[in-house]
Amino acid sequence: AVHGARKMEDYGRFLALLVSALLVGFVSVIFSLVWVFHYREGLSWDGGPREFNWHPVLVITGFVFIQGIAIIVYRLPWTWKCSKLLMKFIHAGLNTIAMILAIVSMVAVFEYHNARNIPNMYSLHSWIGLTAVIFYSLQLFLGFAVFLLPFAPVPLRAALMPIHVYSGLTIFATVIATALMGITEKLIFSLKNPAYSASPPEATFVNCLGLLLVIFGALILWMASRSHWKRPPEENAKVLQPIGGTPEGTEAESTMTDGSNADKSDLRISSEAARKQNLKLDEAGQRSTM
Repeated sequence: AVHGARKMEDYGRFLALLVSALLVGFVSVIFSLVWVFHYREGLSWDGGPREFNWHPVLVITGFVFIQGIAIIVYRLPWTWKCSKLLMKFIHAGLNTIAMILAIVSMVAVFEYHNARNIPNMYSLHSWIGLTAVIFYSLQLFLGFAVFLLPFAPVPLRAALMPIHVYSGLTIFATVIATALMGITEKLIFSLKNPAYSASPPEATFVNCLGLLLVIFGALILWMASRSHWKRPPEENAKVLQPIGGTPEGTEAESTMTDGSNADKSDLRISSEAARKQNLKLDEAGQRSTM
C-alpha cells in the first residue's frame, strides 16, 4: 500500500511538472509572437526587419519548445504501452521538426544581414547559436544512424549512449542560454528612444519572456534527470536488444535519461539470464548483418 501510494505521489508530481512545462512553453511561444507583432512590425520574408523576426519565433517554437517536448516524450506514462519503435519515431520526428525550424531561423538572419550589409557571425550569440545548430544536426544524424536504424552493433550503442544523453541535454541548455543572449542583444540594438536601460514596456515584456524560457528549461531538465520517471523496461527488452537497442530504451530516451543509471539497472540480471541473453544476441546479431 505504501509503495502504491508512493507511485501515485510520483505520478501526480510528474503530471504537475508536465502541465507546468507545457503551459510555460506554450506561453513562451505566444510571448514571442506578441513581441514581433506588437512591438516589431510582424512577420514577412522580404529581407527586412520582419524577416528577421522569424528568427526568435522559430527558435523559441522549434529549438526550445519542440525540442523540450522531444526530450521528455518517453517519460509520458500513457505512452509506455506503445511500441518502442513508434516512440522512437515520434522522438526522432519531433527533433527533426525542431532542427528544420532552427535552420530556417538561421536563414532568416543571414538573409536579413546580407540585405542590410550587416556583418554576420561577429557576436558571441551568433557563435554559440551556430555551434548549437551544428551539434544538434550531428546529434540527430547519429541518433538516426546508431539508435533508430537496426544496423549498429549493440556494443557501439551502449558505448555511445552516455555521450548521446549528455550531449543532448547540454545542447538543450545551451539553446536556452543562447536564446537569452539573443533577445538581450536584440533589445540593446533596437531600443534607442527610450533606451533599453530605461526599461520601456518592450524591454520588460521581453525580459519576462526570458524568465519563461529559463523556467521551461529548468522543468524539462528536472523531469529528464529523474531516473524513477523513465520508461520502464519492456518484458521482451532483452530479447529485442540487438534490434531495438539496449534495455530501458537508452537509445530512444537519448537526451532525457541518466545513462549511468540505465546501464546499472541493465547489469542487474542473473548469470543464467545473461547466458540466455548472449545466445539471443549472437543469433540476432547474425540476422542483422545478413
